[in-house]
Amino acid sequence: MTKTLSKTRPSKPRVSRERLKWVWHRNGTNWVPYHRVTWIASTGKRKERAIKLNWEGDKKKLDQEYWAAEAGRHPSQYREPKNTWGECIKAWKADQKKQIKLAAGTKKSYNREFNKILAKNANKPMSATTRAAIRKKHNSMADTPRAADWMLQGVSLLWNYAKNELDWSLGDNPASRMTKHGAQREFPAWPDWLLDALDEAPDTVRIAGGLIRFTGQRPSAAIGMLKSAFMGDWVTVVDEKDDETFPIYCPERLREIVKDLPVGPRHVLAKSNTAPLSYSAVEKAFSAWRETLTELAKEHDDVAKKYSLHGLRKRACVELAEAGCSDAEIQAVTGQSLEIVAKYRKGASRKMMSRAAQMKRSE
Repeated sequence: MTKTLSKTRPSKPRVSRERLKWVWHRNGTNWVPYHRVTWIASTGKRKERAIKLNWEGDKKKLDQEYWAAEAGRHPSQYREPKNTWGECIKAWKADQKKQIKLAAGTKKSYNREFNKILAKNANKPMSATTRAAIRKKHNSMADTPRAADWMLQGVSLLWNYAKNELDWSLGDNPASRMTKHGAQREFPAWPDWLLDALDEAPDTVRIAGGLIRFTGQRPSAAIGMLKSAFMGDWVTVVDEKDDETFPIYCPERLREIVKDLPVGPRHVLAKSNTAPLSYSAVEKAFSAWRETLTELAKEHDDVAKKYSLHGLRKRACVELAEAGCSDAEIQAVTGQSLEIVAKYRKGASRKMMSRAAQMKRSE
């Protein structure tokens, strides 16, 4: 129930007289409070704005209305945010000129980053983003350096797009010229002694290793393979980067690995009848097995801990290169870029040529 307002100007000692003023309504009988803000305009003139406080005669509510206005949270102070991250991402996704130039894998990576931005900042104006905030976020992601650098790249792309394509008035790009973690260490290819040990590894590790090695896929794609991907002499693999599938020849050793799988589950490495084991579950099993190889590694003057599932894919590429496969043949199996393939070919060619050269010298 609305309280009757006093005809006498109420006292309100808890609030600043500079911020609160009472106005007597000529056509009414009550004093009405306003929150007052004053400032000096660029012209040098003093400006003032007043926000009506709907206190309804209740001093407690007047407190709430006043302090909300003082903090800039009063309903009458709300302005719909403009030029937000959400608006920019929506425009970028709808820009066909931009989308058509991107490979499927690159687009997928950007969308992953943009979804992270949308989750927390969709309705925040881009102009409110500071360089200090971006640096703090980048530093906090030091444990995942590749993801941290992708975050910088996503922010930078959207900022430049907003300024250059949407003509938004933004300041300097907060992600530009910021030092990235850069390229991470390469995964070393597995040596012979580790490949030999794989034959005696627990089934999860042994099967995952066989899938990676003999298909040349990324570990995550190999681990999620369906049984239906195997069709006689062929197996369908997934190129996650370009988001496409293609058949490759299935070597005899890989057919031997999958031929006795239990009936029922859809996946080669199954968590249940319909779901595959997660990458993290296989990685955990691999790490536990790798710990058991410490002494074996010492016998070969090596360290087991430096090898990863990704290094097994690299071993697959090295094996193909050392077998004398052409760049096109290696790419037909692994789906890697010609640049990466050429790198493996160069190393393999050098190794084979050095052998031929040394044999000639011996003769």
